[in-house]
Amino acid sequence: MARNREPILKTCRSLDISPTHLGSFKTSRRGAAAATGRRKKLSEYGTQLREKQRVKFVYGVLEKQFRLTYEKGSKMKGKAGENLLILLESRLDSVMFRLSYGNTRPHARQLVTHGHVCVNGRHVNIPSYIVKPGDVVSINEKSRTTELFKTFVENAKAVPVWIDADYANFSATFTRRPLREEIDLPVNENLIVELYNK
Repeated sequence: MARNREPILKTCRSLDISPTHLGSFKTSRRGAAAATGRRKKLSEYGTQLREKQRVKFVYGVLEKQFRLTYEKGSKMKGKAGENLLILLESRLDSVMFRLSYGNTRPHARQLVTHGHVCVNGRHVNIPSYIVKPGDVVSINEKSRTTELFKTFVENAKAVPVWIDADYANFSATFTRRPLREEIDLPVNENLIVELYNK
């Protein structure tokens, strides 16, 4: 499976996005000056492309899958750009990350691929699996006894309003899809729509 192996902080600097959106709280020794100094002014196309790259990077999605997700969102009711972000937040790896199962988004994705997760009682090892309202996401019985998952539960952060967490039973219910204003990603999704509509 293809992966982005660029260092997180380096990519965050180039895309002008905080690494906290990936769950990383490391800081670059190069400072803010390196992120903004001597940067060329972007063209309209460059600005639209960078916005798409930022979203792809945060959610760990490659071009083909990103395009398919966009096309699916454009067929849904509502705005295509907002639907794109809502679908990305509904991915199984995103739900795991929001539940603090995984220190970073890539870590949460790895936990899914390694078979630690069930949806409605069935094992699912596909990070891009779209969780639907009413689905119950849980950690499989064997994994619950490990120190890793116990640590995740002990250090769990605030859970988004669209997920009802039950840490006592290592499970959570995806109650509804999030609204755009509830997704804390500072991007202008309309630029992505403009890019794809060219």
